[in-house]
Amino acid sequence: MKKTLIACVLLASMASFAVQADDATAPAAGADASSNAANNGGWSGSGEFGFASATGNTRSQNVNGKLNLNQENEQWKNNFYVDTLRAKSQQSVVNASGATVEQFNETANRYDGGASVGYKLDPRSYIVTAVRYEHDDFGANIWQGVVSVGYGYIALKDDANELSFEIGPGYKRYRPAVEDTLVGGVEVPQEANGTQSEAIARGLINYKHKLTDNTSFEDTFLTEAGSKNTYAQNDAGVSISMTKKLAVKVGFQVRHNTSVLPGIRKNDTLTTTNIVYNL
Repeated sequence: MKKTLIACVLLASMASFAVQADDATAPAAGADASSNAANNGGWSGSGEFGFASATGNTRSQNVNGKLNLNQENEQWKNNFYVDTLRAKSQQSVVNASGATVEQFNETANRYDGGASVGYKLDPRSYIVTAVRYEHDDFGANIWQGVVSVGYGYIALKDDANELSFEIGPGYKRYRPAVEDTLVGGVEVPQEANGTQSEAIARGLINYKHKLTDNTSFEDTFLTEAGSKNTYAQNDAGVSISMTKKLAVKVGFQVRHNTSVLPGIRKNDTLTTTNIVYNL
């Protein structure tokens, strides 16, 4: 299933590229140059990277990165992304002999990617197909894959603001996290209920606001609601441009699952300060 979902992302990307290569047209002479994307069939993108390391009395390492590609022209409204998070930290653990020792253990390992391909019916409304896959060794689910189709609408778009909505049905397949069970006084990992699946309703809200000439705000809210579990994720960030290509971005992410195993928290948060390179 995981390989199938990844293949769907790649096939959707290649199909979109192939079809849109014929549709891309150069801007008319004297057209507004507010976006260089017009010269590339509406394509734009950015890459983010952040790293933090601490040594001394405590040791920790944290790295996160994201690649994001967008396209919007008269016919298409598309998005492709990949991101990753990995962290290690020093922890006090009790070894087999009962002694407390310090170990440098992995505390986060997550990567996910997705794509949405939207075909415009008119300047504001579009039909959208979306896929998403995520792997998280420390989350509520070890992995989850989602495929959906729906309707999108651009409610607001001007020089300073953009607001769009997407909604539609989908299908989700996932494996809940491993649960530790005490066996003879020792915690032993146990698989939880195997792979599960369910029909969902997917909703997405994206808002962008240009605060100043070099400062912008963006907030994206995603929800995948099912009878077994409802997943919600909100990503908010403020980006300050230093040059045309480089920017600093402060981001805050919240993830929520309504149904989790005992001992696993429903909410996960992530705060980042990254260097951004605009493609």
